Amino acid sequence: MVGHGGVSGAGGGWSDWPAPAKLNLFLRIPGRRADGYHLLQTVFRMLGWGDTVHLRVRTDGRIERLGETVPGVAAEDDLVVRAARALQQASGTGLGADLRVDKRIPAGGGFGGGSSDAATVLRALDALWATGLGPQRLAALGLQLGADVPVFVHGANAWAEGVGERLRPLRLPPAWYLLADPGVQVPTAVLFQATELTRDAPPVTIADFASGRQLGNAFEPVLRGREPAVEAAFAALARFGTPRLTGTGSGCFVEFASRADAEAALAQVPAGLHAWLVAGAPRSPLLDVLEARGFPAPGSQVPA
Repeated sequence: MVGHGGVSGAGGGWSDWPAPAKLNLFLRIPGRRADGYHLLQTVFRMLGWGDTVHLRVRTDGRIERLGETVPGVAAEDDLVVRAARALQQASGTGLGADLRVDKRIPAGGGFGGGSSDAATVLRALDALWATGLGPQRLAALGLQLGADVPVFVHGANAWAEGVGERLRPLRLPPAWYLLADPGVQVPTAVLFQATELTRDAPPVTIADFASGRQLGNAFEPVLRGREPAVEAAFAALARFGTPRLTGTGSGCFVEFASRADAEAALAQVPAGLHAWLVAGAPRSPLLDVLEARGFPAPGSQVPA
């Protein structure tokens, strides 16, 4: 199955697969489950930019990571390795894989890089290994790796609730985003423990979001109050619109209806702030690649 439409110009039996970034267009915490996990409400927006995962099928069953995905993260802790091993165990396949990731998504920014890389490994190896688990079972595997993995497995822009696993596909209008990375990394666990975090926000509806109401991000006041670099990024972006935080990271963004407006704003961003432009995607680019290479790519529709 190695050569079935899955091998691109990487050569030597390698194939490459997109692992797109995401934005959380808002993020609220309306409460907690009985087990202590926080309940969330958010909208995930797929982006037409991200990491690239390179895969090569092995026949000896070994999972080998080439190079580091994130500096300092050991192979056994790397989400791409854990994803491949989870799929091996769930499917019973005797095949293995070499893995390598070209990282573009900054760590700790809330853009979903690690989760997207893991989801791409699950979807691509399910195709290359011909294990046939499909998106629903892969999403369940992904949830064991991280709350954001299922949305990347399904690949749809989505309204999400629960801990992020209850997904309803959304059609979002075309948009361009000015992204900024202040370079701050705060562990998610630390943010969830913050005393100033609002954990009992009134629940909202899809209609609230569709009305254009600014629903905010529960972690924004926490990070802006604790991290001067995040506050400075918000101040810089506020010249162009309403800055928003994505996920539980320090990355922030402003949305534009046109590329020209976004480019004009980028040209005025202070030189010391790492900023760039990205287009919103109608669905994950990974699904497009799976289909182009002859693999069925169900998953752009997810269960409500």
